[in-house]
Amino acid sequence: MSEASKTLRIEDLSDPILTPMQKMAREALSQVEVDLSEEGILAEARDQAGLEDFGDDEFRERLRVWLQAVAEDDGLAPVGRYGVRRDIVRYAVNRLRFEDLWRRHPEIDDVEIKAPIVIGGLPRSGTTHLLNLIAADSRLRSLPYWESLEPIPDFREEFNESGVDPRLQRCREAYAQQVEILPLLRNMHDMSPEHVHEEIELQGLDFASYELEWVATVPRWRDFYLAHDQTPHYAYMKRVLKALQWLRGPNRWILKSPQHMEQLGPLQTIFPDAVFVLTHRDPVSVIRSAITMLAYGDRIRRHRVDPPTVAAYWSERVETLLRSCVRDRDLLPSDRSLDVLFHEFMSDDLAMVERIYDLADLEMTREARTELDTYMAANPRGKFGQIEYDLQGDFGVDPDRLRERFDFYFKKFPIQAENSR
Repeated sequence: MSEASKTLRIEDLSDPILTPMQKMAREALSQVEVDLSEEGILAEARDQAGLEDFGDDEFRERLRVWLQAVAEDDGLAPVGRYGVRRDIVRYAVNRLRFEDLWRRHPEIDDVEIKAPIVIGGLPRSGTTHLLNLIAADSRLRSLPYWESLEPIPDFREEFNESGVDPRLQRCREAYAQQVEILPLLRNMHDMSPEHVHEEIELQGLDFASYELEWVATVPRWRDFYLAHDQTPHYAYMKRVLKALQWLRGPNRWILKSPQHMEQLGPLQTIFPDAVFVLTHRDPVSVIRSAITMLAYGDRIRRHRVDPPTVAAYWSERVETLLRSCVRDRDLLPSDRSLDVLFHEFMSDDLAMVERIYDLADLEMTREARTELDTYMAANPRGKFGQIEYDLQGDFGVDPDRLRERFDFYFKKFPIQAENSR
């Protein structure tokens, strides 16, 4: 049986039976004291980067909210707390490197981000597949995962004898470790170093975005984020994109993030000439997939796995996101925006890409079609096997009752309800 044809069931989602590798990962950090102080974080970042200037200090307020929110998450185990802190230090290091590059090369500000293709859509609604498929077209600039983690090089480092960027090498090593510890993550959302990722990582440099919600239970940060205009942080992200484009081309971006669905106003303000593509899928299918992935990861990062709580949080969070989308969808220009229905996209991937190319005034050349076909052949659906989901059995959630919560979304977009257990 091929990997792609396998169907797997996570039988121990709520009461995990840890593998030796998982036990080792948890035990290795079980006694570690994790410093979540602002000054401790920034001091370590300065030491790693060999730089001092973070730019405008206004980011510190958001950093403090991040740190307080993480400290309040009593369910986060030491390994999870350590992982979040490591990410926060990484964002601070990245900010130092970016601000240093910008100061040394003010001409970066003259770089133009022209007519990017920007994808928004619920997590698990086909956005990653659509992004990576279009990004196979070598005429477009995209953000591979390894680059998203460390967008600005450490210019003190050199490529190894094989010519591999040290940032890519670090990402490959971390990926291999992740596959050993949580092998089924690949079946749900493969985070291979070379796959194209979300530019939302770049907002981490400004300590903005909803990214923190995916790795910790942080209602304090969620409420802060939702209460503040995100336009300045989308503007900061655009500055980072300028730096990346200055470092290497090509010069037309393909971008994507689920968060964009609740930030259509800031998105349109900061990228006024963009082509906007929004994917739409039955929210019940989206939620069951996302929360299964999160609950599976919780066996490592949390003291205990609590599937009903994960389901409740993300059902509410997805509703907030979609209500914002329904409210703001008409802010996007009709001649430069497209709603992609999941069932239509899945029935003919390349036909949908051709519609997007027409909207973006991008010719589907023979070379581009070959690149897209090659990507499709190398990345069949369910490449590592399919996960069997069970909302009722694993989370105690009735799919039909949950779907009623999203009637407003089905009324706005002609989405097909799926058979979601």
